Amino acid sequence: MRKFLVILSLVVLNASFANAFPCRNDAQVVYQLSTNNQQLFSDTVPPAADLKLLQVIEGDIINFTVDNLGNVYLINSKYQLKKLNEKGDSVGVFNEVRRYGNLTYIDATNPLKVLLYFQDFTTVVVLDRVLNKRYTFDLRQQNIMQARAISQSFDNGIWVYDEVEAKLKRLDDNGNVIDNSSDFRVLFSTPPTPVDIEDHDKLVYLYDPKQGLFIFDYYGSLKNKIALLGWEDFQVIDKTVFGRKGNVLEKYETGTLMLNELAFPAILTNVEKCRISVNKLYCLSSGKVYVYEL
Repeated sequence: MRKFLVILSLVVLNASFANAFPCRNDAQVVYQLSTNNQQLFSDTVPPAADLKLLQVIEGDIINFTVDNLGNVYLINSKYQLKKLNEKGDSVGVFNEVRRYGNLTYIDATNPLKVLLYFQDFTTVVVLDRVLNKRYTFDLRQQNIMQARAISQSFDNGIWVYDEVEAKLKRLDDNGNVIDNSSDFRVLFSTPPTPVDIEDHDKLVYLYDPKQGLFIFDYYGSLKNKIALLGWEDFQVIDKTVFGRKGNVLEKYETGTLMLNELAFPAILTNVEKCRISVNKLYCLSSGKVYVYEL
């Protein structure tokens, strides 16, 4: 067994081990924790066999996301948002995307409440399950002048990271600030600049590609900081976080020292975005979404 040593700075609260992606040989990468001299073990494999292609969704697609029921939300080049169910049937259309500027983010964590965020105008549009507009609000009305990352919260509200005040804020369903964290410039020597926020199992995950993953409880206390750097397509499923580095999928189970990697060069090369849902891998490439079986 060959071992490669890579320096990786992490703060990990627990020290158990877990497996994730199945390994196809005994290649192993060993990461050394610089904080406490423990080791983070990562199962890694050479280029894996191609996954089974289940479906190709066409339509000059420029962005997409999926929910936990297998519904797919597509943005085409005409800035039309369309919702497809797991069978591929169209179950909703929203034609006013361009009205609010360039769409920054789609959050379909709750299939009954879909969030659209337009960063240029700090505008949030809330849609129902068939993509009818419920309401909109401007974050600037709450003195949030600059925000890149938003997410749905546990109480049917919204998490927003205010980049000017360096605070994580929670808004109610009407867009009013009801809670906020301490100033991150006081908590951290270099405050994070998250590009993604996710709320799962009473924890809030903030991901900054340059600093890694910050995990907070609902009271704003830092529970964990993990140097998972350079990821794209950050995603949380249960207590597991996923990310993509080029043509490699990485999976880390919180509370463990196990980072698992699986390379799919034939599938992930030149991919613009990928998401995981219901044991499927969705990849956007050249205007099409390719659906693979995991």
